[in-house]
Amino acid sequence: MKYTKYFEFTKLRPDRSVIKEEWIAKAFFDPVFEVVQNDGRIRRWAKIPDADNKYLRIVILEDNETIHNAFFDRSFKEKL
Repeated sequence: MKYTKYFEFTKLRPDRSVIKEEWIAKAFFDPVFEVVQNDGRIRRWAKIPDADNKYLRIVILEDNETIHNAFFDRSFKEKL
């Protein structure tokens, strides 16, 4: 997977450094929900059982391959 410089910088933060590469891959390849923003960026969510069932949100650039951001989204509720 490719990452932006912004992602590489923010991944160093204590709250983001716990996010595992495999969790990011799960959100990228097997999301439970996806939204395309007006600017073409893509938001995807995945439920991470190993992280107390929190939802990880990733933001992918409009090229559909470069990850720009990843964080646990406390406000996300899975759509049924």
